[in-house]
Amino acid sequence: MASWMLEMMVMVLSTFISISHGKRDKVLYCSACKAIVDELNYSISQVDPKMTINIGSFRLNPDGTMTDKKVPLARSETHLSELLDQVCESMSDYALHVDPDTQLRQYRRFAPRSSGSNQDFPDFKNFQFDGPEASSNLKFACETLVEELEDDIISLFSREEENLQAELCSRASDYCEDSRPDDEL
Repeated sequence: MASWMLEMMVMVLSTFISISHGKRDKVLYCSACKAIVDELNYSISQVDPKMTINIGSFRLNPDGTMTDKKVPLARSETHLSELLDQVCESMSDYALHVDPDTQLRQYRRFAPRSSGSNQDFPDFKNFQFDGPEASSNLKFACETLVEELEDDIISLFSREEENLQAELCSRASDYCEDSRPDDEL
């Protein structure tokens, strides 16, 4: 009898997981994808372009030389992996924004960056601050995307692709139907 109940619970749980995975909130996941691109671009821009990192095998060649090369640190796989480990921590700086003209809903950054730049503060009346639950949902979506798309993210950012939002959020992940480069977060 206990075996039958356990099998039933496993079946119900697996059905729930597959249904919830297939019905991801497009607004939430598209916004999380765009936020990942925005946050990574910002973090990369904060790195001194003169900083480099050695990559290569670090093995000695038969002639006694070592094969390695220097690449810019900002777009190295090592640095991008470190940034990906931290990118979702900034999701608490985002909230649901409803465009007053188009009624387009997306999560956008409302908090100023810590770099002290004189950026314009957004009009807060168009943001919906739904407490810590909304922020944790966006963080969970971000973590899910980073886990699923880590290789794509590192590949696109290391190659310095042109329109990263469209490449990652529309083509690679299919979470955003239309990611134009002028879409703001």
